[in-house]
Amino acid sequence: MDAADLDYQARTLTGCIPSSLVARLLELGHEREVELQAGRGEWFCALAWARLLGDRQQYARALEVLAPYIATGWWPAAQAQAELLEGWGRADDAIALCRPYAEAGDRLVLNFFARLLSRHGHGADAFALLRPGIDDWFLAEGLVDVAEVAGLDEEAAALLEARIAAAVPACDDPDCGKLRLEPSNAFPLLAAIRERQGGIEEAIDLLRRRESTSVNGRDALADLLARHDRIEELRAYAASEYHGHAAQRLAEVFEERGDAEGAITVYRTFAEESDGMWHVVVPLSELLVRHGQGNEAIGMIRTLADRPGGAEDWIVHTLCTLYADLGRAPDGLAYLDILKARRGGKEDWDFFRIRLLLMVRLGLLDEAIEQTQTHPEQDTWYAAWSLSDLLATAGRAEEALSVLERHPACNTSLRAKCLIDLGRIEEAVQVLRQRPQPAPADDPWAGAHSIEPPF
Repeated sequence: MDAADLDYQARTLTGCIPSSLVARLLELGHEREVELQAGRGEWFCALAWARLLGDRQQYARALEVLAPYIATGWWPAAQAQAELLEGWGRADDAIALCRPYAEAGDRLVLNFFARLLSRHGHGADAFALLRPGIDDWFLAEGLVDVAEVAGLDEEAAALLEARIAAAVPACDDPDCGKLRLEPSNAFPLLAAIRERQGGIEEAIDLLRRRESTSVNGRDALADLLARHDRIEELRAYAASEYHGHAAQRLAEVFEERGDAEGAITVYRTFAEESDGMWHVVVPLSELLVRHGQGNEAIGMIRTLADRPGGAEDWIVHTLCTLYADLGRAPDGLAYLDILKARRGGKEDWDFFRIRLLLMVRLGLLDEAIEQTQTHPEQDTWYAAWSLSDLLATAGRAEEALSVLERHPACNTSLRAKCLIDLGRIEEAVQVLRQRPQPAPADDPWAGAHSIEPPF
């Protein structure tokens, strides 16, 4: 076993049995196979098997499974064992295991180790560990979290204030108001500290100074205003915030209070802006469905899709999924027929896949298979995915496997899953352990190059 090889497999999910298929093996009762492969260097098998043994309170055996992986010095193995030890109530052993890795200074290890220390009464040590990394957004986030537990909020705030004061203009353009700030999340982190100290006004002011307003679809300022019932300020912010995330938070507040119509009005008001509907169409449609207005949701999405350039694949998929969920799959098929006619009878695969979803909902499985086999793109690797799924659903597992085998380089996991479902475990493992061929070391181009147009 080699740390670099393990890392490659875990990052790329190639040349190994991925966690999804390990779960499938266990689901089908192949525990012995998982145990066997865990001893042959299959990391995800080892991890699943160790967790299973831990659940059965066979702690010594679980540690034996992970021991060869730990011996390589590979951090993810140590992290996994530390998590198991902590879950078993052996936090001191977990800390002792991680400490040598943390001393090497890797940011991922530092963050994990500091949070582990903080959870088990060593908050001050965790703070001291992360303090030198205050200019790194990831470590700064961990620092602010452990500061709360350690009672060191003011010390963390002072560090962030110093970083904000040290920020410099991002470029030489005098009209550019952006700052080169390290950590990049200094404003929201300092705002979080001030909020938990009761300084709501200062926290709001800090969040208004940040450059990136939304992270993972959430807006910290909108969330703060909602938490403190500052609804009028949230309403004003929602009217000016471009992404629609503040409007979404305002709508959530109304819905939480039982005012579904108020929530709908918030979205519709935002949607009146030039591009507003594109930002809120999904949460608004979901809101309408939750409150028994599914047909209104369909009408709204249909109107958006019928605009010039509106029939984007994601919009059509949202619309047709809603048709299917509301028992109106025939209407979805009729709409796809309209789109197909507009495009001269051609239906690209992205839209054809939506048609298949509707046909399956209607029980037209055989017809869906037949249409897939005659589609112009039926020989592609991505069509093989859909066709194999349809065949498997119809109970034609061998045919599904045959389809995937036409594109062996592109459908490794799906082929292996088919083989596992057929009980051909050894073949599945062989398929998964095949690595893609490396790219040629030398440039195969042998022609003449030109630096003069036309190129």
